[in-house]
Amino acid sequence: MKINIFFTYCIFLSFLAGILGCQKVEDLTPSTSREGINSITASFMNDESTENLFESEIDHQNRVITIVFPYNYPRTSNNVLTTANLANVRVKANLDDNVIISPALLYLDLTKENYIEITDQAKTVRKYKIVAEIRKSRAALITNFDLSSLGLNGIVDEAGKTISLISIESIGNVLANVSISHGATISPDPAQTPLNYDADVQLTVTAQDGVTKNVYTVKKAVPAKTTFGLRSGSAKVLWAKKLNSELGISTLNLTTGIAATKDYLVINTRTLNSIYLDRKTGQIAGSVNLGSIAGNLTNFYHTADENNNILVCNLAPNAGAFKVWRIKGVAGSPQQYIEWNDGQAVGRKLSVKGNLDGNAIITAAILGTGNKFARWKVVNGALQSQTPEIVTITGLGGAWNNNADIVQTSATDASSDYFVSYYAAPYKFAWINGATNTVKALGPEISSNWIQNAVDYAVFNNAPYAVHNSINSFTWGSDDAVYLYDVSSTTTFGSAIWKAPIGIYGGKDNGGQNANGTGDVALQVSDNGYYMYLYFMFTNGQVACVQFDCIDM
Repeated sequence: MKINIFFTYCIFLSFLAGILGCQKVEDLTPSTSREGINSITASFMNDESTENLFESEIDHQNRVITIVFPYNYPRTSNNVLTTANLANVRVKANLDDNVIISPALLYLDLTKENYIEITDQAKTVRKYKIVAEIRKSRAALITNFDLSSLGLNGIVDEAGKTISLISIESIGNVLANVSISHGATISPDPAQTPLNYDADVQLTVTAQDGVTKNVYTVKKAVPAKTTFGLRSGSAKVLWAKKLNSELGISTLNLTTGIAATKDYLVINTRTLNSIYLDRKTGQIAGSVNLGSIAGNLTNFYHTADENNNILVCNLAPNAGAFKVWRIKGVAGSPQQYIEWNDGQAVGRKLSVKGNLDGNAIITAAILGTGNKFARWKVVNGALQSQTPEIVTITGLGGAWNNNADIVQTSATDASSDYFVSYYAAPYKFAWINGATNTVKALGPEISSNWIQNAVDYAVFNNAPYAVHNSINSFTWGSDDAVYLYDVSSTTTFGSAIWKAPIGIYGGKDNGGQNANGTGDVALQVSDNGYYMYLYFMFTNGQVACVQFDCIDM
């Protein structure tokens, strides 16, 4: 009986296996077939420039991939790229999943035609030809326009191809400063021919290719502003420069701060004279003569007020008493402004809100203790005391040690709210009630792996904004971010309205590990009130300028 049961069970299993074995195998081939190859990019070897990446155009119908190189390289130089420069170029392909390319790409001689085969998921093979084209620029843009002799900056509306000059009074016939796309020409040339801007003026920009054209109309007008604050989506990176390879700052770990004046961005590099860049282009415009205060500990950090005054401080007590020097503009000379001999550890950061020729409040974090900072007041152009008020914040948790920065929201009221960027629990950007010195609101938590230590604040188109940073000091990981917040209410403080992309601007991604975890941020509002500029810098990395506007368009 047991034998019969056993044979019956075996027959059942064989029958079940037969049924399952006859089922159709699932087809894992995607239901829709794509081309397999999405893009190819090329780059030159041993070139660390941020513009060393060249895109391609793919003609799937004719199976031709054209890698496009600029006529000039670097793009803003007069150096003409030739076919001979393309003899050994690094090439990368972006493929769909489970797609194979043959032969494998690494380096190509683009002075000749190259062929590849793409095998997709369905084992379909397509043959493509890869060629290179050196192409003159099709860009025909006016990127900046101003009448510097009259202090008028043109508002460029790229979508409408208009340039608005904000003026109530007569302008007349004047020369203009104009920036256009590299290699392009402009007619008439407003830098060579005085034009009457009391009437509409039309300017034709012809691209380097000699074909593409844009016609701009310059008009005297007052563009409408958004009802409150910046225009959503207006953020634009105007420029970004590598400190070492593009600005010539070869010594690592000594670039500590930036100071934003009306026309320049000043970069502090302790043992050297500070250099300053044209705020519109990022090009080096000169250097500040620091004289005897240039030094590793004397010229430790700097910042700027709202009227072109630069403040430079030493690191105390390492360099003795805490000292602050004042420089009136980039052409000025350092004059001692503050001396405070109290033995406190101070000087890694310094902030000023207001105008030293009028009213201002200066703040500096006291390091290595609880959450304390020093505060000086300037009233009607006069510093009220060499000895600061010492303020203690409650509710922030642990001590911030060497990483903290404080900025006041008022130039006159010491009890006004202020913002703190610091490296301590709870690792959140802090909005402090200035009347009680207690936490009013906290921003999102940032990983304790990253160091927060720079802050700034500005009011733009009646809306207040605060910015702070976070820094990667390691040889691993990615951070080096900048966060801009709308601080018109605590409800808008929950998330940043703009954030610098990580993995691009930091020291690890450029010159080398930012071992000291240093960096800086600054906000500057244009005199005409239509633009806000956010500047940021990461030591050993890059310095950059982001433009926001409030134009209602």
